[in-house]
Amino acid sequence: MSERLTGLPPVLGAGTRLLVLGSFPGARSLAQQQYYGHPQNQFWKILSTLWQCDLVALAYPDRLQQLQQRGLGLWDVYASCERQGSLDSAIRNPQVNDLASLRQRCPSLCAIAHNGGESFRHARHTQALGLPVWRLPSTSPANASQTLAHKLAAWREAFEAAGLL
Repeated sequence: MSERLTGLPPVLGAGTRLLVLGSFPGARSLAQQQYYGHPQNQFWKILSTLWQCDLVALAYPDRLQQLQQRGLGLWDVYASCERQGSLDSAIRNPQVNDLASLRQRCPSLCAIAHNGGESFRHARHTQALGLPVWRLPSTSPANASQTLAHKLAAWREAFEAAGLL
């Protein structure tokens, strides 16, 4: 049996226009207490390209400040789970975060983007909020079948639609 793991606190606020929902932080991210902490995860690289600024070079608190200034929030669909390793397929007994509270917590929210398939399995909860919901290709290193260019195009479309570019 695996130990129960607890996710990271949400990065969101009154100015959040687009919320990116992952599934649950990988082992490296949990150890660092940072969203998308694995160096091979393409999340920060994609945002750096979209916003034409090097987020990768910034300290983590400065990255989060850039996100919040630009209207982007981060969270995961799972608050906690049991898992060995980092793969979504190894997640057991997950507890879902309070996604229904997002409209209250983020009054400017205009869209939600699920980062990968495991997160998108909970789209029925986010679609119930009456906002556009995007299924984006996962930025995880486990999603090596899709090129960076393909991922970037999909992420650009969602960011443009939400007014973040």
